[in-house]
Amino acid sequence: MTKAFTCFGELLIRLSTAGRDPLYTLPELTPYVGGAEANVAVGLARLGHATRMISVVPDNDLGQAAVGQLRYFGVDASRVSTASGRMGLYFLTTGGIHRPSDILYDRAGSAFATADFSAFDWAQLLDGSEWLHVSGVTAALGLNAFQGALKAMQVARTLGIKVSFDCNYRPKLWEAWGGDAPSLIPQLMAQADLIFGGYRDIELVFKTTFAGEAGSHQRSRAAADHAFSAFLDLKRLICTRREQINVDHNRLAGLMYTRSETLETETYDIARIIDRIGGGDAFAAGVLHGILSGKSDQEALNYGIAGGCLKHAMPGDFALATVAELEAFLSDDGFDVKR
Repeated sequence: MTKAFTCFGELLIRLSTAGRDPLYTLPELTPYVGGAEANVAVGLARLGHATRMISVVPDNDLGQAAVGQLRYFGVDASRVSTASGRMGLYFLTTGGIHRPSDILYDRAGSAFATADFSAFDWAQLLDGSEWLHVSGVTAALGLNAFQGALKAMQVARTLGIKVSFDCNYRPKLWEAWGGDAPSLIPQLMAQADLIFGGYRDIELVFKTTFAGEAGSHQRSRAAADHAFSAFLDLKRLICTRREQINVDHNRLAGLMYTRSETLETETYDIARIIDRIGGGDAFAAGVLHGILSGKSDQEALNYGIAGGCLKHAMPGDFALATVAELEAFLSDDGFDVKR
């Protein structure tokens, strides 16, 4: 049987304001299911991979709706358990031009955040997995969730399962409980074969600043080399480079660092953005698709930037592009009408 790509993290419901209306006007809200790890699971399922989710949702209609969305898009949700508590929510106010978008979290005390992860049989939950993916958003929920993520990664390593970690630093979540991100995040990084994160993440956890201008190759390479010296099992450090002309107009490129190489994609112009939430997860899913498919590192990185760019044209958290759509994006006929 094909081994599965497994993701561990919280399922969320996002409530987006209608149009560009600010939340304080109490506008109509549009719900979407999401969550960093779930976004990757759905993205990879759409790209043809067997994926599964390990999570905890409340035993109510909201929890059932979230699990139903995973199943709808082809993700195995049999390892999502239910518990008492509430559904994690977040509210998105979409910005415009020079007014940035804003997120209000309502996740404290959720069924996932308060779950007893010490009682999880991680070896059984991870049985049949080829890969485990975790993000820093989980650790940002509190010490309990951090310890659950760390244990999952440690057990995965003992079972020979590859591990990826997306730094996904969320200061609002860390500040809500006074969590010490610089001391906790490196413990998760140390378990990873592959890290999605840039020089800012490395500077955060090592409380240092590397030489070079912000966003420069010199600074990014120095940060990558520092990460490789600190984390002996790390094989790839991958990130995007984003230039924001304004909220609705960005430029995006992908970067991959190995111990001996620096790879980069073309820089793509993304104007009239529809929804950038989940763009990093779409990028991650594209890169992981390339790696799982046996492509070269450069080809995998190209798939990642294609997925990340296409996500900006899709409402909601999930990246729903197919392999054909990624390849069309990277070809000369990407804008042709599909008849």
